[in-house]
Amino acid sequence: MESAEIRRRWLSFFEERGHTVVPSASLIADDPTLLLVPAGMVPFKPYFLGEAKPPSPRATSVQKCVRTPDIEEVGKTTRHGTFFQMCGNFSFGDYFKEGAIKYAWELLTSSVADGGYGLDPERLWITVYKEDDEAEQIWRDVIGVPAERIQRLGMGPNFWSMGVPGPCGPCSEINYDRGPEFGEEGGPAVNDERYVEIWNLVFMQYERGAGEGKEDFPILGELPSKNIDTGLGLERLAMILQGVQNMYETDTLRVVMDKATELTGVRYGAEHGSDVSLRVVADHIRTSVMLIGDGVTPGNEGRGYVLRRIMRRAIRNMRLLGATEPVVAELADVVIKTMGEQYPELITDRKRIEAVALAEEAAFLKTLKAGTNILDTAITETKSGGGKVLAGDKAFLLHDTWGFPIDLTLEMAAEQGLSVDEDGFRRLMKQQREQAKADARAKKTGHADVSAYRLVADQSGTTEFTGYAHTEGESTIVGLLVDGMPSPAASEGDEVEVVLDRTPFYAEGGGQLADQGRIKLDTGAVINVRDVQQPVPGLSVHKGSVQVGEVTVGASAYAAIDIKRRRAIARAHSATHLTHQALRDALGPTAAQAGSENSPGRFRFDFGSPAAVPGTVLTDVEQKINEVLARELDVQAEIMSIDEAKKQGAIAEFGEKYGERVRVVTIGDFSKELCGGTHVHNTAQLGLVKLLGESSIGSGVRRIEALVGVDAYNFLAREHTVVAQLQELVKGRPEELPEKISGMLAKLKDAEKEIEKFRAEKVLAAAAGLASGAKDVRGVALVTGQVPDGTSADDLRKLVLDVRGRIPGDRPAVVALFAVANGRPLTVIATNEAARERGLKAGDLVRTAAKTLGGGGGGKPDVAQGGGQNPDAIGDAAAAVERLVAETA
Repeated sequence: MESAEIRRRWLSFFEERGHTVVPSASLIADDPTLLLVPAGMVPFKPYFLGEAKPPSPRATSVQKCVRTPDIEEVGKTTRHGTFFQMCGNFSFGDYFKEGAIKYAWELLTSSVADGGYGLDPERLWITVYKEDDEAEQIWRDVIGVPAERIQRLGMGPNFWSMGVPGPCGPCSEINYDRGPEFGEEGGPAVNDERYVEIWNLVFMQYERGAGEGKEDFPILGELPSKNIDTGLGLERLAMILQGVQNMYETDTLRVVMDKATELTGVRYGAEHGSDVSLRVVADHIRTSVMLIGDGVTPGNEGRGYVLRRIMRRAIRNMRLLGATEPVVAELADVVIKTMGEQYPELITDRKRIEAVALAEEAAFLKTLKAGTNILDTAITETKSGGGKVLAGDKAFLLHDTWGFPIDLTLEMAAEQGLSVDEDGFRRLMKQQREQAKADARAKKTGHADVSAYRLVADQSGTTEFTGYAHTEGESTIVGLLVDGMPSPAASEGDEVEVVLDRTPFYAEGGGQLADQGRIKLDTGAVINVRDVQQPVPGLSVHKGSVQVGEVTVGASAYAAIDIKRRRAIARAHSATHLTHQALRDALGPTAAQAGSENSPGRFRFDFGSPAAVPGTVLTDVEQKINEVLARELDVQAEIMSIDEAKKQGAIAEFGEKYGERVRVVTIGDFSKELCGGTHVHNTAQLGLVKLLGESSIGSGVRRIEALVGVDAYNFLAREHTVVAQLQELVKGRPEELPEKISGMLAKLKDAEKEIEKFRAEKVLAAAAGLASGAKDVRGVALVTGQVPDGTSADDLRKLVLDVRGRIPGDRPAVVALFAVANGRPLTVIATNEAARERGLKAGDLVRTAAKTLGGGGGGKPDVAQGGGQNPDAIGDAAAAVERLVAETA
């Protein structure tokens, strides 16, 4: 039975029994605590935790999952894999133990003809939690499983919780006996290789308290509403139903191994080492395609690094198998065809998936070639010195300079019998990160000791931000730094950092630039504020200079921001949200924000995309944004719990740290994002948004730059003026300009070709005269001279060769001509065979001439080229060539 059929039967069975079929969620977890979805129940967590009401009391799904903690074991064992599909059925306060057990037994043991999987009931063994008498009784008395095939186990294998206070409960696992060839008998309590688990039934009936580990926590009592969460590993069941030894030989992975065999000529089953590599390739390529399909792009952090690591392990193992050419395209094609039946989006999104995968392969092949050479040298040096540990600085150099992942260094070193000084590597990595953070903090702290800010925060508390509702207000100076050091006072002209107890000034963050403005003291002193940063969380530090008077700690003050600047930045920030949503609408959720900067009247927005955004799409995005402005949508901000924000569909960027309470900015019915920045009150206040274009800023990341409001209008006004001037010049309407200008450029290009042809003919016409004027230098015909300025290097070369060809071949000849192009001298020198027999080589002659010209050159013995900096030295260069000819001949 094929995997697709296993999946179809699962969903059909439970749908017929009143379960709502829920499509697989994306592998990108909608949970800030998770990189990727590691289990089938993850999308249902809010229902089990009581955070949301389930859409129906019964549900079923086949969820895509990725787990990578044991990535090094992939291929070495027959059970470890990174991608798998978890079939699940769920009950939210509906049926409980007996219902779940009956459904599981019916589906597994019913005949294939009746829609089941047709497993032999005699080969199924059951485990239950050691204290779960109810489950054992159901299995024995209701289902009829013999008592000798039911085993009681402890909390480790047969009790489930999420690892945090909340629902928990006992488990019951269904195991399949694969036969004596897989080891000793005795049931799953004795041998889990022979008795392989295929289905786990979780009975959520208790509430647990806080505690460590899987067993050390108190049971607080029974849940008022009991739930069911089950999981069947599709790949494990496929292994059994397809009669193969391991998951790698099932239909969806074997085809990938077969393609790898076709590409490398290495047969599966021939040798253990190559079998491991073939399994790694099959597993990792499938996982990579599924991750890219769900919008993950290769990177150096988070889930992007998971994908990059998996892809690079697959590519390297193909190299170990003997592949010499790029292979990802063909391997990915097999995965898309095989998995596309179950996940049609892979087929519809094929081009994007292939583009991302091929780009990563090309980048890694360059890295692999350079890095492998460096690593091989380091390994050889270590071994020759009798060492068994590769130095941490060598591993760091590979990572920092060549982009060689530490995981790959560890693997390749181990293959050569060496370990790696990981502590040394990580120490250097830590130093690098700390230096990078220090550089980033320099802007925030002005290189002041952060402890100085912590001291202020400890003494006066954090700063209350009033800027959402007010642009000015009274406050008190609670901290003052001069030249990075705490000070009780500052005088006129001093550069200062001021901390207020409350402030309307927005501190730079979330891509939004800081407010600027003034702080006035009751004494008449004035501080001009240029920047505001938060060097420690919650403490706003106002950086500026004392314009008038003396500033003292404890003084009353009145803080006022530059309202015009704030409004311009707010327009840019709101426009960024609109751009983000419009891009996601056009390109899909993969166009996730990767950074931004909102400044007065303009913004830049970075987002994920494997390729350039077509101009037509960018035009559509711009139009959609401006249509939203015309709808005059209200912009509202609301504080709510992070869970409530996610329920409402607010976009929360992965990698951001959110507290329990978050601020959600909603723009009508168009956009909803978690955001701490300042915004307009209505989209009409933006006036106009003009996207200037997009470009690449790194692998899989694009950047849009845009103007907002008056800045956008001024840009379009300048563009209009330019168009009007062009209309006057070419005598045409605006829509005719591209065609007319294109025609003019084509004519200009043709004219330049004619001019170049005429110039070349004129230069070559001088060949006969130059050849006839050859000077005899110790029996060598020497031609030197300067041709008209502007002669190109190609034309000069043609002329030199033409002149050489006009001198009889039996007479030694040297032709050295010079020209000036773009203000710089150049020379081409040629010798014939008779001259070379007398030791006259063009390369030597050119180096002599070029040195005199203040430059360099080289080439072959028969013809060489050089240049320099000093056109006035051409005569001296020609004389130097003549002297060398005389000395050599």
